[in-house]
Amino acid sequence: MTARLPVFPLATVLFPGLVLPLHIFEERYRHLVRDLVGRPEGVPREFGVVAIRSGWEVAPGAGRATPGGGEVTLHEVGCTAELRQVTELDDGGFDIVTVGRRRFRVAGVDREATPYLTADVEWLPEPAGPDEAAELLAARVIAVFRQYLGLVRDDPQELSEQLPEDPTVLSHLVAATAVLTLADRQRLLAIDDTAARLRAELRLLNRESALLRQVRAVPVPLSELASPPAPN
Repeated sequence: MTARLPVFPLATVLFPGLVLPLHIFEERYRHLVRDLVGRPEGVPREFGVVAIRSGWEVAPGAGRATPGGGEVTLHEVGCTAELRQVTELDDGGFDIVTVGRRRFRVAGVDREATPYLTADVEWLPEPAGPDEAAELLAARVIAVFRQYLGLVRDDPQELSEQLPEDPTVLSHLVAATAVLTLADRQRLLAIDDTAARLRAELRLLNRESALLRQVRAVPVPLSELASPPAPN
């Protein structure tokens, strides 16, 4: 089954359950926020966040754009952002707070129907019940992730004490919090199975930890890092 969603292209990857604050300054996305706020009570106020594959993050002349140029092209898998808080600014823009809700695959993009992009999307499956393999992997990921945080943070205890026990929630938090490239995060978002996502994260965490121990530095170019949303 497909649905039609407003789409906000960004140079980051949003995961379910993670908080994403945004400053809305471009007119087409001001229009999007006004449309969401104007929805009837009970109708979800959510839009799709999809990472940019290439092109501009904002319209020419509207402010800073991501490198690449040309018409924006998007990755296939994104996550909806539910509008939780809206602050209207004196200049007509907005500061908003959103929370990631559900993953989707883009089936087609419409650039003409509204001032902002819309897309037909297919909802991706999420785990429906307990998964013994995922629960066993979650314990391993927590242990490795705590070691990893000790290498990259001055105070790793602040987050490690709050790590969730639910394997799916944990998998999204690790994917959003570890220092990974946008491509790594995008691959993790696209994995449907929690156990498979946790296995991939174990490989990534072990790889990054080994590099950090060798060079004592972030092992990816800063220009390739995706800014993680905040945990909810």
